[in-house]
Amino acid sequence: MKYKRILLKLSGEALMGDRNYGIDPVRLAEYAEEIKNIVAKGIEVAIVIGGGNIFRGLAGASNGMDRVQGDYMGMLATIINGLALQSALEESELQTRLLTSIEMKQIAEPFIKRRAVRHLEKGRVVIFGGGTGNPYFTTDTAAVLRAIEIGADVIIKGTRVDGIYTSDPEKDASAIKFENITFKEVMHKDLKVMDMTAFTLSEENDLPIIVFDMNKKGNLMKIVSGENVGTLVNS
Repeated sequence: MKYKRILLKLSGEALMGDRNYGIDPVRLAEYAEEIKNIVAKGIEVAIVIGGGNIFRGLAGASNGMDRVQGDYMGMLATIINGLALQSALEESELQTRLLTSIEMKQIAEPFIKRRAVRHLEKGRVVIFGGGTGNPYFTTDTAAVLRAIEIGADVIIKGTRVDGIYTSDPEKDASAIKFENITFKEVMHKDLKVMDMTAFTLSEENDLPIIVFDMNKKGNLMKIVSGENVGTLVNS
């Protein structure tokens, strides 16, 4: 296996499946199966999920809501998603732990770096909820931050498209896919991979990012096996 410890970043929207809102149990079960397959190969898996399927702070702010309040609501949305994914993973007989940046001891453990690493070493899937715990920071930034803290080999960002393109392939049929691209090129071409805070943090810490289609069966296994799937961003 090419990677030993990975951080998988999933958007909240990914959990909607074919719905317009909320959580699709079928999609959750599919993701749980993909994750179970790589855990069986000895890969240590940490996960960060967004909350856009339930609430997005930025959207609330654009409708007149206080941005800080909206962001905290978004953080709670990521924890709801974390609980749903934890449930699906345990249904697949995987040991999981949900660690949150905001303390809520009745439902999850607080995020403590050493504890998170210990869980991973014991073969448990670790889900990080609540983003960074601070307003104004996205879950992409949380994913990069947690990946660095736990010493992950790579961030694997699961999306609906199979990599990074010159423009949005869902809108532009002539968009060309990159197999490999540097951090500098992404910034120069102004490609929307992650927000700039997350992206810069990743670059500064030499943490490669792979963007791929999470909805295609077997893709996750191919990536950890070292096959060229999606787009690799590195220095």
